[in-house]
Amino acid sequence: MTVRFNHTIVPAKDKVRSAQFLAELLGLPEPKPAGHFLAVKLDNGVTLDYAEPGTDFPSQHYAFLVSEDVFDALIAKIRERGIEHWADPRGLRRGEINTHDGGRGVYFQDPSGHYMEAITVPYGGW
Repeated sequence: MTVRFNHTIVPAKDKVRSAQFLAELLGLPEPKPAGHFLAVKLDNGVTLDYAEPGTDFPSQHYAFLVSEDVFDALIAKIRERGIEHWADPRGLRRGEINTHDGGRGVYFQDPSGHYMEAITVPYGGW
């Protein structure tokens, strides 16, 4: 039997704004309605299903393993748009990227306050 991750629900203050923000920055397809969710489809078939719960929710962390060309485009968009970003999860290295495990990484927040991370090499290396 195989087990594969399929989807997760991402709470959002404005699901359209948050879903479009992530899809555009990562160069993903336009988000699609899925019931009362707005789904962002990742390259491996997993979806992030954005929903507006109507209540307060804690910020969460979402990490994406991206190719070098996607990272290049992402960091260019972040810088062009003046999106605050950090090299570290504590936000101490503002405006920088990291080079952990021989790759590159960056942290930034989405419009709902979630902490997004993009890395080009998994933690621990290949």
